[in-house]
Amino acid sequence: MNKVYKDAAAALHDVFDGCTILAGGFGLSGNPENCIAELARKKTPNLTIVSNNCGTTEKGLGVLLAQGQVKKMIASYVGENKIFEQQFLSGQLDVELSPQGTLAERLRAGGAGIEAFYTPTGYGTQIAEGKDTREINGKHCVLEHAIRGDFAIVKAWKGDRWGNLVFNKTARNFNPLVATAGKVTIVEVEQLVEVGELDPDQVHLPSIYVQRIFLGTNYDKPIEQRTTRKRS
Repeated sequence: MNKVYKDAAAALHDVFDGCTILAGGFGLSGNPENCIAELARKKTPNLTIVSNNCGTTEKGLGVLLAQGQVKKMIASYVGENKIFEQQFLSGQLDVELSPQGTLAERLRAGGAGIEAFYTPTGYGTQIAEGKDTREINGKHCVLEHAIRGDFAIVKAWKGDRWGNLVFNKTARNFNPLVATAGKVTIVEVEQLVEVGELDPDQVHLPSIYVQRIFLGTNYDKPIEQRTTRKRS
């Protein structure tokens, strides 16, 4: 059961025009940098991207936006990307905004086999327009549907050849969730180890969710907004 691929090009060989891609990470933290770079190189068009955000104007998933590869974006935060703003206002980009916790739960539901759920988040706002609502235990709730994707691109700190994964700090945000909800989950890791080297009690995501894994290279790990103070 060797799921190891040579690199991002091999792991993403069958990504197709118009597919839905779930992308892990939070801001630029925990981005699957190698996978994003390969998607940019391939110039695969008409993508639907599901992610907490779409990176910045020049980093992360923003690179795909800049090349005109993204048809639709499902996200909870869009404030760091000027190209996103321009494409949305011009009608070039279809945008579905989802509250951050709701987006996380929609992905978790997709991986757990739950088709939809009710949540009080968003009731009485534009988020609820056109959706089924009902009162449950005295709370007004909105029906939200699960999210699944053709592919999930994931960044982990360490993984074994079967696809058991360990994430590092904030890079754990959204990566485990999208990993469970992809038909084909592709993982890049900073350290690729042999089966048995990971402590089972430390595994954050089991291998059953992973179809492909490869050793990533040349990580930049950019910071969106670096704020420092002068030394005293």
